[in-house]
Amino acid sequence: MNSPKKIFGTDGVRGTANLEPVTAETALKLGRAAAHVFKNLETQSRGRGKYRIVIGKDTRLSGYMLENAISSGILSMGVDVFFVGPLPTPGVAYVTRSLRADAGIVITASHNPYTDNGIKFFRADGYKLDDKIEAEIERLVFSGEVENIRPSAEHIGRAVRIDDALGRYIEYAKSSFPKGLTLEGVKIVLDCGHGAAYKASPCVLRELGAEVIVYGNQPDGKNINQNCGSMHPEAMCQKVVEHGAHLGIAHDGDADRVLLCDEHGTLIDGDDIMAIAALGMLAENTLAEKTLVATVMSNAGLEAAIHNAGGQMLRTAVGDKNVIDEMLKHGFNFGGEQSGHLIFRDYGTTGDGLVAALQILRIMKAKGRPLSALAKCWTRFPQLVTNVKVREKKPFAQLAGLNQLVADAEKELQSQGGRLLLRYSGTEPKVRLLVEGRDAALLEIWSDKICGVIRKQIGI
Repeated sequence: MNSPKKIFGTDGVRGTANLEPVTAETALKLGRAAAHVFKNLETQSRGRGKYRIVIGKDTRLSGYMLENAISSGILSMGVDVFFVGPLPTPGVAYVTRSLRADAGIVITASHNPYTDNGIKFFRADGYKLDDKIEAEIERLVFSGEVENIRPSAEHIGRAVRIDDALGRYIEYAKSSFPKGLTLEGVKIVLDCGHGAAYKASPCVLRELGAEVIVYGNQPDGKNINQNCGSMHPEAMCQKVVEHGAHLGIAHDGDADRVLLCDEHGTLIDGDDIMAIAALGMLAENTLAEKTLVATVMSNAGLEAAIHNAGGQMLRTAVGDKNVIDEMLKHGFNFGGEQSGHLIFRDYGTTGDGLVAALQILRIMKAKGRPLSALAKCWTRFPQLVTNVKVREKKPFAQLAGLNQLVADAEKELQSQGGRLLLRYSGTEPKVRLLVEGRDAALLEIWSDKICGVIRKQIGI
């Protein structure tokens, strides 16, 4: 029995623009299927009239093509469309809630090059779709079932442009920063990656009083993420030193993630940000259940720091959707990824690079300390990552002696607060081994032993 066709990945639909599944034809079908599904999730629209879907995008050239295609599909099903133009992904999630729409769509490929694009969906409450809803949309796309559903001419949807969407998001982002506190006297280098935040982030920071030196704010449809933004933070780090700034902020293409840089030009990644914010929230007694949610990629030193401060850290599989799902399941209010996706649920429903940066700026101002000093609140454990090319992906249990060796390594590493992660790559013929601990020499020893066993039996 063939497995069902899939177009949804870990974060919506994504691929090379104008090749399947990121084509105008599939976008049209997605629009029709999604409109049908969202209409049937609730017996009445949130606005008590016609059902409405918000559509935003980043700055990619292919965004125009996909925006028109998916909106045509939605309108053909008798659902109205609200266009909000280029807006960060968290901005679309917020505006979806603010306008009482029934769903939100963002056309973006996030941190990927401009040749890629994608489509993300949000529910009415601003959270990403669960697997069940995605599966139903996929089923309708491939079955063609909705092709026979054709509202009459007078019931076709209407499309309108929401002129104040950017202003709504700007005010929302500013509201996450304490009233009475300003950024006066703070000099910031901001790299928007020629992406969706090119208007919002400079405006928010300046309206809060900061001196802002902006880069990556001239999108031309093809320069998104190109040698700039959070994918290339070395540019931001260099500019911070050149301008004598207090810190740097770098976004990816849709601004749902952020990386920072301290006043010395040292990169501050998602683990650093989570350490600063979570330890601060523990001290203020505002970290729900005293729990930080992170992924398997976060450094073991972060977990040790949270534990030593009286909290705990739960790990999920890679992907901000997995982090958010864990937070929703247990009522946690802060989580994120080493890559810079930070979710502050007290303020929003998804990763928000601007809001995350404002939370660190709040702590800097409240404590009167530079970012370099705040980042010393934890110690990063030595980490060793090794990739082994393999000719086949045999179950690890079938490799003689491997499981026992891994168990011995885990026992010794865990005794010093470290950890081990062994897995096959999902996209390449490789085994990936990550070992962390306080003793770098010990990491080398265990990595050599484990990789040696793998190479001997299935290595190329």
